[in-house]
Parts: sequence; C-alpha cells; structure tokens
Amino acid sequence: MTLTATEIRWSRGGHLILDGVTLQPGPGETVGILGPNGSGKSSLIRALAGVTRPDSGTVRLDGTELGSLRRREIARRVAVVSQHSATDTDIEVVDVVRLGRIPHASMLGADAGGDDVVERVLAQTGLTDKAHRMWHTLSGGERQRVQIARALAQEPAELLLDEPTNHLDIAHQLDVLALVADLPVTSYVALHDLNLAARYCDRLLVMRSGRVVSFGPPAEVLTTELIADVYGVQTRILTDDGELTVVYKRSLGAGARPEAGRRVSRRRPATPRRSGPAPRSRCTHGTPRGGRRPSATGRASGSRRARRRRCRRPRRVPAVPAR
Repeated sequence: MTLTATEIRWSRGGHLILDGVTLQPGPGETVGILGPNGSGKSSLIRALAGVTRPDSGTVRLDGTELGSLRRREIARRVAVVSQHSATDTDIEVVDVVRLGRIPHASMLGADAGGDDVVERVLAQTGLTDKAHRMWHTLSGGERQRVQIARALAQEPAELLLDEPTNHLDIAHQLDVLALVADLPVTSYVALHDLNLAARYCDRLLVMRSGRVVSFGPPAEVLTTELIADVYGVQTRILTDDGELTVVYKRSLGAGARPEAGRRVSRRRPATPRRSGPAPRSRCTHGTPRGGRRPSATGRASGSRRARRRRCRRPRRVPAVPAR
C-alpha cells in the first residue's frame, strides 16, 4: 500500500480548490503533478501531507485514513520538501539534516542510530563534504539537496515535493530530479516543466481548475491536444529513442487559457486624475483656497491659522426681500 487520495474536495474562502481528485500511484513510483498556475498542485501536496483536511473524500496512508493518525506517525512515513526554505539562523548543513530525525527521537531526545542515518543520507545526496558548511553560504541547488537530505533522514516511504526545481538553473534542476527519481520511495513531485516531468516521472497527473484532466504514463498523457486544452499553447511532440520532448511553438492567446477561480474585487474604482492644473476654488469671503488674502500693500495678511479660520466661516446667505 501507499499514500492515496480518493475523490477529495477542498475549498477555501468560498473557492473550490480541489474538486474530486483521485490519485492512486504504485509503490516506488515517481508521480509528476502538472498544471498551470492555480490548478491546485500545491493544494494537493498539502492535502496528501495532512496539512489541510479535505471537506470530503479521503486521504489514506497504507489503508488508514490520514486524519486518524498522529502527526508523529505521519512524519515517520511521509516527508515534505516545500518550495521555500529560508532561515536567518546560523546553522550547519548537518544540523539541518538532523531535523529529520525529530519524529524518531524519544521524549528525552535519544535517537538510536540517528547519526548513522544522517551520514548515510548526506552521502546519498552528495553532501558529505558540505556537512559543516553554513546554510546561508549554499547555492539554491545545494539548499534544495539539503532539504531532500533532511526529508530522507525521516526514513519516509512517501516523499512529497512542491516545485523542487523552482528558481534553479538547468544543471541543478537535472541533478535534483535525477536524485529524486533514483530514491527507493514513492515520490509526488509538483512541476511546471513538461520535459523534465516526461524524463524523470513514471506517471503524470495533469490538473486544471482543481480537477484531474489525465493520469497515466508521459507518452499517453502529453499530447498536443491536451497541452493546447490545459495550457493554451501550441506544441509539437518529438520522440527519439523512446524519450519524449515537447517543443513549444506559440501561445494560443489568453482566451484559450483556463481561468482559475478568482475572487471578485470589491475595491472602489480609482478616481481618474484630471489633466492639467487643478482649478482653484474660492471661499465665500473671497480668499482662494490654498492661497492668501492680499492686503492693501499687496502682501498676504494674517497668520496661517487665521486664514484657515476665515476660510471655514459659514457661507452668508443673502436675505430674500418679502414681496
């Protein structure tokens, strides 16, 4: 058994984010979760991790409903690598990786064999020579590998990664996904790059507006028709020695792209600015607003406070003579 989702629905702020999503991968598979922005990829990752509880449907871990398990039990089986991992604390790489041993530590902090696990995952991720480097001195790709090492230190059977290649250069993208694909765990990876997904994932789940559009092997899922329908992009699919490549040709325009649910703004429309200098109004006793009353000598008379008092005097309404 593995981590599965069955007909899960989840809404937030009146918007339906996940709409009847079902995901049942095989053990040890690498599943790529694809879709445009706002399609529900990150929300699905959070639901699978137990961070958010679906309004309906079930998420099960080895046949047991996730909501009935304690967080400590989930953390021993499921590890998450999120998009952003920043800290202002001066901490060494080895200490970051040790954080993954927290679910296995006793109440007194003892963790038998924890140091051996940390050394093994550091070697597995190619970070042994950087174990005592400070976190803030690492590059983006090195930080992502450290986060994967921290997740592997949990000794999980399921690994959830939310856009792990975000903000990485090409070389680091290839390194991170090659590392994930070779791990002996079931991995769920939210991605934007279709070619990386086709190369490193066993099966792909394509989402649009919170719904599953297609699920299956890359060669069956990534078609020109599906990409045009989901992404609004015209493409050409090439196959060389069994390796699929998506060639992007042109966008089909905003009208062809799926619209994600948006909240209607209640802000008042901005008042259009007038071109040219603003007109100067005049108060009832002849003093221009924002100006000064000229005296007999041509100079402004009275203090600023006095001029303001004069400008705030009530308007004098002339009496209407009786007929």
